[in-house]
Amino acid sequence: MLLHPGKTAFAHLDEESRQIMLDTIAFFENKGKIKLTEDDRNLVWYADFLDFIKEKKIFATLMTPTGYGAADSRWDTSRIAAFTEVLGFYGLCYWYTYQVSSLGLGPIWMSHNEALKQKAADLLTKGNIFAFGLSEKEHGADIYSSDMVVTKTAEGKYTATGRKYYIGNGNKAAMVSVFGRMADGSGYVFFAVDSLHPNYKLIKNVVNSQSYVAEFELTDYPLTDGDILHTGDDAWDAALNTININKYNLGWGSIGICTHAFYEAINHASNRNLYGKLVTDFPHIKALFIQAYIRLLGMKLFALRATDYMRTASATDRRYLLYNPMVKMKVTTQGEHVINDLWDVIAAKGFEKDMYFNMAARDIRALPKLEGTVHVNMALIIKFMPNYFFNPGEFAETPSCNEPVNDTFLFEQGPTKGLSKIRFHDYGAAYGKVNLPNVNLFKEQIAVFKESLMMAGPNPEQQKDIDYLLKLGELFTLVVYGQLILENAAIYNISDDLIDQLFEVMVADFSDFALQLFNKASSSATQMEYSRKMIQKPIADIARHERIWKNEVSTLNGAYEMRK
Repeated sequence: MLLHPGKTAFAHLDEESRQIMLDTIAFFENKGKIKLTEDDRNLVWYADFLDFIKEKKIFATLMTPTGYGAADSRWDTSRIAAFTEVLGFYGLCYWYTYQVSSLGLGPIWMSHNEALKQKAADLLTKGNIFAFGLSEKEHGADIYSSDMVVTKTAEGKYTATGRKYYIGNGNKAAMVSVFGRMADGSGYVFFAVDSLHPNYKLIKNVVNSQSYVAEFELTDYPLTDGDILHTGDDAWDAALNTININKYNLGWGSIGICTHAFYEAINHASNRNLYGKLVTDFPHIKALFIQAYIRLLGMKLFALRATDYMRTASATDRRYLLYNPMVKMKVTTQGEHVINDLWDVIAAKGFEKDMYFNMAARDIRALPKLEGTVHVNMALIIKFMPNYFFNPGEFAETPSCNEPVNDTFLFEQGPTKGLSKIRFHDYGAAYGKVNLPNVNLFKEQIAVFKESLMMAGPNPEQQKDIDYLLKLGELFTLVVYGQLILENAAIYNISDDLIDQLFEVMVADFSDFALQLFNKASSSATQMEYSRKMIQKPIADIARHERIWKNEVSTLNGAYEMRK
């Protein structure tokens, strides 16, 4: 399941898409690890990468929906996932310039402004990058409070004034999709600007990075109707729907980062002798590697399955709106666990300047904090909990979905309201097909949790306590996480050993969150009793543990090392 630059065949993709992945891998391998890490240390703008993207027309191929650009262009989430995993594997900055370009294009492709859509397609073909002007310094993710103001000056003419903050690619973007509000109080607006325009003032790069994360200011920036992408509720919906589509890529960046870091860590530890023994002979080192590997496997299984639900989404099936933010939130926080475990193994080696791990340990922290922090996504996810547990719907089984087709619905989602009305298929179906010790124990934990929601759910004060809801939400997300992992484990024929080992970790995680809920000052006696019942000791199996070490983990020693 792990990406291997020299061996992964990308067999699930069509020939053109496979070639994109192979060409991208070749670019980085030819660049080499020494230059990669030097550029990172010296904060070098990645012009060489963007020149490569331009030459191969990769962004144009991946980010132009059918009907624009080349005749065979499409927005295909399967190959986007593979590409963003590859970029994460080599460095977050390369992933980031793609990510913020895709965000910038979201409001454009959702617009009815055909002239701007054709312009975007042409600029993509010429190798340009894009930006998404949503966040502001004083308001962050609170887009209700935008200080970017658009003033009507004449019929069909306007000016825009205000600042934006945390705007990736803001230094070079050919088009910046900017969110603001109308001065006359008529509502929100999305419009397109050019970063080279004299009324667009680039203030600074707000981060210490190869990426340029801009603060910029518009001062009486002239606009016409031809520059307007969305107005009113459509502008609001375009902002949220763009994030809905693209927050998914954060999980894949995390998967790529963790995979490269894993190869480095096991190569180092397997060939280091301490006190007359190889580091990997120590039991606690084996345990850390197995846990890191198994969490990484879970991350990829979940994210792949979430892809299927994104690609099959429709106006009557919006289940992906639960799974998608979980790729952003749950997969990326799992990535932090993976790096923490690996860092406990390689210790001081992880600080060395010529190690990819040095980049990974820093960058893995960023991903859970982009596109809205974890608590913002959790507040969204909790809205789905009642229907998920107590009001399942009937759906045909969702297949694995790797067909080379355009994901048209993603840009035709419409209003963002009504999340609490979205229904889901019965989670019990996936769990009911598996009979393994830790999966069965996890099912018991789920049953207690579900009963606690009915018999001792949060009281009115607890419903206002974000920290309490976060703990509750963590338990909920683990149920969903396990469900999609089991669905995909069947599709990818994952062994019983790996599944049971994965759920050994999940039983422990569930117990940890139950304990945190128990320890909340506001927890009632009844709630505490339910929390006690949810706390379970995972079922360890030494023989299973050793088989995974021997057959899955230790074999990765020497499997991959980036060219110098």
